[in-house]
Amino acid sequence: MCRHAIRTGRVTVLDFKKIKTYPLKQRQNLVHRREFIRDTRNIKPWTNRRFRQLVRKVVAAAKNDKQVVVQIGAHVIKTGQSLLLIDLMRRGLITHLAMNGACAIHDFEMALQGATAESVAKNIEDGAFGMWEETGAMMNRALNRSRNGFGRAIGRLITRKKFPFTEYSLLAAAYRLKIPATVHVAIGTDIIHQHPLCDGAATGRATFHDFKIYTESIAHLAEGCFLNFGSAVIGPEVFLKALSIARNLGFPVHPITTANFDCRPGITNYYYRPAKNIVLRPVSLGGTGYNFLVDHRVSIPSFHRLVCKMLEADG
Repeated sequence: MCRHAIRTGRVTVLDFKKIKTYPLKQRQNLVHRREFIRDTRNIKPWTNRRFRQLVRKVVAAAKNDKQVVVQIGAHVIKTGQSLLLIDLMRRGLITHLAMNGACAIHDFEMALQGATAESVAKNIEDGAFGMWEETGAMMNRALNRSRNGFGRAIGRLITRKKFPFTEYSLLAAAYRLKIPATVHVAIGTDIIHQHPLCDGAATGRATFHDFKIYTESIAHLAEGCFLNFGSAVIGPEVFLKALSIARNLGFPVHPITTANFDCRPGITNYYYRPAKNIVLRPVSLGGTGYNFLVDHRVSIPSFHRLVCKMLEADG
């Protein structure tokens, strides 16, 4: 039997306790805070008729106190869009922010050191990929103690510890603004699951609590908007299950407006989850689904600029 294995009955499992971790300061980061977008006043927004129509619906929903749920994938942070989303939260345009585990990790690292993301191709060769002590230890300790969910645990940690670059954190902003921010995790998909302090039961409890918070927001999505920026697998699946639960419990959840933003084609591809789970199926009882093929570096700044212009025009 392998010296790092543990026998449990007839099954042998690998022992993670001897995993070697490395100081985060030793890592070469690929994304830095100087690359984050702060202001969109001087940009010429990408636009078309359907995009403007969507933005008008989002602004109207916010003004009428309807839900505007925004769900993101990790590349939204890696392309420097966090500050724009934080500004939209401050303006009351986002009522719920949802993300996957990778987003939470990049958000944490940006707040801690003002940089994130590593070379997977390089670090996977010697097993250094994802083995960063501060990220794994601090996030797992917070989750192991948490009784109020994943997103709140990390937002609270960043805020209470006064991380040097807290202003870049979506989770910290949501914590301060008292906006639900939920993190939806699949065990084994995130680097903090590699750390010896990871407790699968605690992580599962935290993300399940977030799923219940998320489902509460989806239950009240009628006449509101759901926007998905770049979450191609976990986000669309979580949304569809939450929608089914809400309707099962008697919430009509229609009409609704949904939109998917991605940089890859696929709306007619049977295996492309956002097409079915966000754009098509959820609006079958009433509403409109949109699909936009556009990079996050264009879509989110354009969305932010048009929202701000419409708010200014309305006084």
